Amino acid sequence: MSDPTTTSPLSAQDVQTELKRFLTERTKTDWAADTDLFATGGVSSLFAMELVVHVENTFGIAVEGPDLKIDNFRTVNAMTELVLRLAGNDAGE
Repeated sequence: MSDPTTTSPLSAQDVQTELKRFLTERTKTDWAADTDLFATGGVSSLFAMELVVHVENTFGIAVEGPDLKIDNFRTVNAMTELVLRLAGNDAGE
């Protein structure tokens, strides 16, 4: 029997580290947390769907409705805020 209190909440640093790892692996570029991934041409709008799937699968959340907009995926910081909010720990630190 598992104890749900043993699961530590996500930290902003953990989320950012994983997102940057994924982006670096997929794009072969090291991204600053506040760089607009789409405006720089670093990733395509088609890649946005891959980002959505990765975020959902990695962090166990569902990105739906009004949250499913490109602005939530423009920067590592924006994705981090989205993940923390949807995971239910807004503080994130």
